[in-house]
Amino acid sequence: MNYEEIMQKLEEFGSEQTKKVYKNHGVAEPYFGVKIGDMKKLVKFVKKDQELALKLYDSGNHDAMYLAGLSVNPKLLSKEILEDWVKKAYWYMLAEYTVAQVAAESDHALELAREWLNSEEEMVAVCGWSTFSNYLSITPDDKLDLDEIKALLFKVEHSVHEERNRVRYVMNSFVISVGCYVPELKEEAKQVAETIGKVQVDVGNTACKVPLAADYIKKVERRNAVGKKRKTCIC
Repeated sequence: MNYEEIMQKLEEFGSEQTKKVYKNHGVAEPYFGVKIGDMKKLVKFVKKDQELALKLYDSGNHDAMYLAGLSVNPKLLSKEILEDWVKKAYWYMLAEYTVAQVAAESDHALELAREWLNSEEEMVAVCGWSTFSNYLSITPDDKLDLDEIKALLFKVEHSVHEERNRVRYVMNSFVISVGCYVPELKEEAKQVAETIGKVQVDVGNTACKVPLAADYIKKVERRNAVGKKRKTCIC
């Protein structure tokens, strides 16, 4: 399929009901309102065409941008392209999922995560924290800088409640990721989770809830799943 055919298919998959759900979460036009499951049906038509994936992201259409993230080869992306992507990630779904997951699997994961999480732009900071969290979920422990991760846990512990709205959400998620994917720092993550307690985030007119980090880590512990890495974080 070419670009026009993919866009036509996305439009066919769209629905007013899904558009309304996305609108409540913060998406802006243009978008068709395509469910993620339906987007995944198109991945096989885009996956081997890197230029098509890049064109879809550059379209500015949310559904096409999300499909691009599911289809692109992260290892072929330059730092400059990822920096362009994060600038265009205008709401949390693109920043927290699409760009962060792709960046986490790229060769520039740590460099960009470190840079982005300190950004004054809320969605860029969101992407930075989420990139780091996703990186932890797929990276062997012997390749992780535990001192750096401890420093970030300290940052969360002492600043999460004063941070910007969606940054609070991904900081809380970072604590969960450390507790679930880095066994050596599980106890530190649990301590930080207990200290920060419930993190308040305005999720708009949705039924979404902010997970309590301490409870989430305990659930993973009970399943004996702490430290089980994922093969991919793109979903």
